[in-house]
Amino acid sequence: MNMKPAETLELHEGVGRTRVSISARLTGDDLVVLFYNKKAHIGAVAVADFDHKEKRASVSVITRLGHKEDIVAYNAAHLLCKQTRRAICVIAGIHLDKIKEIEKQQIVDNSGKLVARLAEKISPV
Repeated sequence: MNMKPAETLELHEGVGRTRVSISARLTGDDLVVLFYNKKAHIGAVAVADFDHKEKRASVSVITRLGHKEDIVAYNAAHLLCKQTRRAICVIAGIHLDKIKEIEKQQIVDNSGKLVARLAEKISPV
Protein backbone atom coordinates (compact mmCIF):
# COMPACT_ATOMS: atom_id res chain seq x y z
CA MET A 1 0.00 0.00 0.00
CA ASN A 2 1.32 3.42 -0.91
CA MET A 3 0.21 6.61 0.74
CA LYS A 4 -1.59 9.09 -1.48
CA PRO A 5 -1.24 12.90 -1.40
CA ALA A 6 -3.50 14.59 1.18
CA GLU A 7 -4.12 11.23 2.89
CA THR A 8 -3.31 11.17 6.60
CA LEU A 9 -1.86 7.99 8.02
CA GLU A 10 -2.01 7.26 11.78
CA LEU A 11 0.20 4.60 13.38
CA HIS A 12 0.77 3.61 17.02
CA GLU A 13 3.42 1.58 18.83
CA GLY A 14 3.84 0.48 22.43
CA VAL A 15 1.61 0.35 25.46
CA GLY A 16 1.00 2.40 28.56
CA ARG A 17 3.33 5.29 29.29
CA THR A 18 5.65 4.54 26.39
CA ARG A 19 2.99 4.35 23.67
CA VAL A 20 3.92 6.63 20.79
CA SER A 21 1.77 7.68 17.85
CA ILE A 22 2.54 9.28 14.52
CA SER A 23 0.42 11.11 12.05
CA ALA A 24 1.88 11.45 8.55
CA ARG A 25 0.67 13.37 5.54
CA LEU A 26 2.06 13.86 2.06
CA THR A 27 2.01 17.54 1.13
CA GLY A 28 2.76 17.51 -2.57
CA ASP A 29 5.95 15.44 -2.81
CA ASP A 30 6.96 16.34 0.77
CA LEU A 31 6.12 14.43 3.94
CA VAL A 32 5.08 15.94 7.28
CA VAL A 33 5.23 13.63 10.32
CA LEU A 34 4.01 14.30 13.85
CA PHE A 35 5.24 12.18 16.80
CA TYR A 36 3.12 12.48 19.93
CA ASN A 37 1.63 10.85 23.00
CA LYS A 38 -1.21 11.89 25.32
CA LYS A 39 0.65 15.13 26.15
CA ALA A 40 1.31 16.25 22.59
CA HIS A 41 3.30 19.44 22.03
CA ILE A 42 6.14 20.81 19.92
CA GLY A 43 9.43 19.67 21.45
CA ALA A 44 11.71 19.42 18.42
CA VAL A 45 11.44 19.94 14.68
CA ALA A 46 13.68 18.30 12.09
CA VAL A 47 13.75 19.11 8.40
CA ALA A 48 15.54 16.81 5.97
CA ASP A 49 16.26 17.28 2.30
CA PHE A 50 17.60 14.75 -0.19
CA ASP A 51 20.47 15.70 -2.50
CA HIS A 52 19.70 13.67 -5.62
CA LYS A 53 23.11 14.40 -7.16
CA GLU A 54 25.12 13.28 -4.11
CA LYS A 55 22.52 10.66 -3.04
CA ARG A 56 22.49 11.78 0.59
CA ALA A 57 20.14 13.25 3.16
CA SER A 58 20.87 16.39 5.15
CA VAL A 59 18.98 17.17 8.39
CA SER A 60 18.58 20.30 10.51
CA VAL A 61 17.01 20.17 13.97
CA ILE A 62 15.57 22.83 16.26
CA THR A 63 14.84 21.82 19.84
CA ARG A 64 12.82 23.83 22.34
CA LEU A 65 14.48 24.73 25.60
CA GLY A 66 14.44 21.79 28.01
CA HIS A 67 13.07 19.28 25.51
CA LYS A 68 14.69 15.98 24.55
CA GLU A 69 12.79 14.94 21.41
CA ASP A 70 15.63 15.97 19.08
CA ILE A 71 16.93 12.40 18.71
CA VAL A 72 13.49 11.10 17.70
CA ALA A 73 12.98 13.95 15.22
CA TYR A 74 16.47 13.65 13.73
CA ASN A 75 16.39 9.87 13.35
CA ALA A 76 12.96 9.89 11.74
CA ALA A 77 13.72 12.73 9.32
CA HIS A 78 17.05 11.22 8.27
CA LEU A 79 15.78 7.68 7.70
CA LEU A 80 12.59 8.72 5.92
CA CYS A 81 14.49 11.15 3.71
CA LYS A 82 17.09 8.53 2.74
CA GLN A 83 14.49 5.88 2.00
CA THR A 84 11.93 8.02 0.20
CA ARG A 85 14.21 10.69 -1.32
CA ARG A 86 11.64 13.30 -0.29
CA ALA A 87 11.80 16.46 1.78
CA ILE A 88 10.68 15.57 5.31
CA CYS A 89 9.48 17.66 8.25
CA VAL A 90 9.18 15.89 11.60
CA ILE A 91 7.59 17.51 14.64
CA ALA A 92 8.10 15.54 17.84
CA GLY A 93 6.33 16.23 21.12
CA ILE A 94 6.35 13.31 23.55
CA HIS A 95 6.08 14.12 27.25
CA LEU A 96 6.16 11.88 30.32
CA ASP A 97 6.20 13.20 33.87
CA LYS A 98 9.01 11.70 35.96
CA ILE A 99 10.31 9.69 33.02
CA LYS A 100 12.74 6.87 33.76
CA GLU A 101 15.78 6.07 31.61
CA ILE A 102 14.26 2.75 30.50
CA GLU A 103 11.11 4.61 29.40
CA LYS A 104 13.21 7.04 27.34
CA GLN A 105 14.82 4.12 25.54
CA GLN A 106 11.45 2.43 24.95
CA ILE A 107 10.08 5.65 23.43
CA VAL A 108 13.09 5.87 21.10
CA ASP A 109 12.63 2.19 20.17
CA ASN A 110 8.88 2.58 19.59
CA SER A 111 9.52 5.68 17.48
CA GLY A 112 12.02 3.74 15.36
CA LYS A 113 9.50 0.97 14.78
CA LEU A 114 6.92 3.53 13.67
CA VAL A 115 9.37 5.10 11.22
CA ALA A 116 10.16 1.70 9.71
CA ARG A 117 6.45 0.94 9.30
CA LEU A 118 5.81 4.36 7.76
CA ALA A 119 8.75 4.06 5.35
CA GLU A 120 7.18 0.89 3.92
CA LYS A 121 4.08 2.89 2.98
CA ILE A 122 5.82 5.82 1.26
CA SER A 123 7.21 5.30 -2.22
CA PRO A 124 10.30 7.24 -3.33
CA VAL A 125 9.90 10.34 -5.46
